[in-house]
Amino acid sequence: MTVLDVVRRLPDVPVLRDLCRSLAMLDAILSPDHLFRCYSFDRRWGPSQEMASMNNGQGDDFSLVLVPAGACLRGFDHESPMSPYAGDGDRDGPWPGICDGIPDELRTAGITEPAFCDEDGLPRVTACVWRTPDSPVWRAGDIDFPTGHPDPDGSDRLFRLLVDPTPDAYHAFARVHHEALPDLSAVQHLYALRPLTSEVIAALNPEVTLDALHDDIETIGYPHAEAREEHGG
Repeated sequence: MTVLDVVRRLPDVPVLRDLCRSLAMLDAILSPDHLFRCYSFDRRWGPSQEMASMNNGQGDDFSLVLVPAGACLRGFDHESPMSPYAGDGDRDGPWPGICDGIPDELRTAGITEPAFCDEDGLPRVTACVWRTPDSPVWRAGDIDFPTGHPDPDGSDRLFRLLVDPTPDAYHAFARVHHEALPDLSAVQHLYALRPLTSEVIAALNPEVTLDALHDDIETIGYPHAEAREEHGG
């Protein structure tokens, strides 16, 4: 799989945003320690900016930046032959074509933002897709991919849960990453973005409480039963 497959399989932006919030909330419940989480979501990343992110702790990560100008999904696979550090390392920027055509505002927010660059200002990117509010589809650059590699830009390992937005996919991921077998019906509950309750949390991780998740819930913007009750819902 490459970004050419991703643009065909990625959900629309609102659906993708909700999926990322679900992934972040599930990881927060299964892994109270931030160091061992893979997926995160920050609804206050910046002024009028939200960011979903993934970091597998092995040198691979992605960021989905949501701004008024659209959405930019950037991924970095440290083993990709398209990495700026691959081979003789003589490139002074991303692999040719990766960011071709991306609007300047999305490039600034999602690619050249210092948080996504190394100490020399080199963007850490091997895969990138984007979408503007007036576009009916996701877009990617015109890329000449290296041959002889099953996952040249890292899209398969980076975006697997984004292009397969099913509770079963997360359940399989949790078995490996969290070494856990979360209750599938509870995973389905969060994938549907239903309000979080103590019972659902206990079904996922009995060692975590709703109170302990308060900061994560606020950062992610995930709905919960107590919030609904406070507003008379």
